[in-house]
Amino acid sequence: MIFRYPTEFPADDVERRVPDAATARALVRERSPQLLELLAYRRERFAALIVARTDHPPIADAEDAVLMAFCRLAFRHGTWGKDFHAYHNEGHIFEILGPRLERLIDAIGIDALSLRDWFLLALFAATHDLRQREAPQYHAGIGSNERASIEETFRILHACGFTHAANAEVFIGIELMIAGSTFDARPPMPALEFNSAELVVESGGALAQKLDAKLDKHAPGWRDDARIVHALELALIAADLDTANVAEDFPLLMVSAERLCLEREMRSHRDPADGASAQPMLSFLTSGQEHYFFDLHRFSSPQGRTAFAAAKQANVQPMRGLIHDLRAAVPTPHTGNEVLAAFRALLEKAR
Repeated sequence: MIFRYPTEFPADDVERRVPDAATARALVRERSPQLLELLAYRRERFAALIVARTDHPPIADAEDAVLMAFCRLAFRHGTWGKDFHAYHNEGHIFEILGPRLERLIDAIGIDALSLRDWFLLALFAATHDLRQREAPQYHAGIGSNERASIEETFRILHACGFTHAANAEVFIGIELMIAGSTFDARPPMPALEFNSAELVVESGGALAQKLDAKLDKHAPGWRDDARIVHALELALIAADLDTANVAEDFPLLMVSAERLCLEREMRSHRDPADGASAQPMLSFLTSGQEHYFFDLHRFSSPQGRTAFAAAKQANVQPMRGLIHDLRAAVPTPHTGNEVLAAFRALLEKAR
């Protein structure tokens, strides 16, 4: 570990349910074969880098780590389990690993990063949200969900044959990338359950942009370690991939906002059919999106800006228009579902 916090997030039943790559590969083949198709396509696209590789992990081991993480999130918070999170589920892995990573490759070129770097970005897509239910504890600004996800990712890597001695860059890279995805290490209010969906629009933004200062404080001398310096560069790119929903086609951006809104209500123990959800959902889909899109979100890396900045800019006016129209359509909603119906109608009109 770069940050010297205690390891204290042990394996759970989901980890034991998917203990190895063979189990994961069989599950994906049966339940989500499109992931195998995506990995095969990406392997073909990276063929030249794979042939020329020298110090990179074997492709099969790299893919196995992604498959294990995918299955665990699908069981823990996705469509395969009983604790469904509308945003933080295996679909979020697909959107980063698939179209967002593809846009980055197209924008900066395959040769802009090493094969190991591309693998780390894929591993980040699969692992950064593995844990969503950890009690709030924070160290060096890193949230407990992220710390637990780092520890579980290390166990996945070990299960796939990676070792700290032979693959130090992989462990250093993924630790910083997941740590940088922290939006805030504190709960929004002491009296409320820790709600990672809440933090996306009510925090100070992703930690990635402050990781250098955190490293200065907690890992002095890190600038003399080329592995950590490079890992920080990757962490900034990873943060941009994670938040690149701002650069999706506008309808997709708003669908992601709805998913996050519904997860927030679930985590806050509010039913969209009840009156208690009316104002929170309206606020989230108007003021919350406004605050995140215009005030909080910043691209962290030059690679992210190259790939996504122009598309975000194209969403500025549609975002302003939908927020204005939603406020006008439901100034005093009675339920969250009323807000959601108006939101969906406006979005359909904007298509």
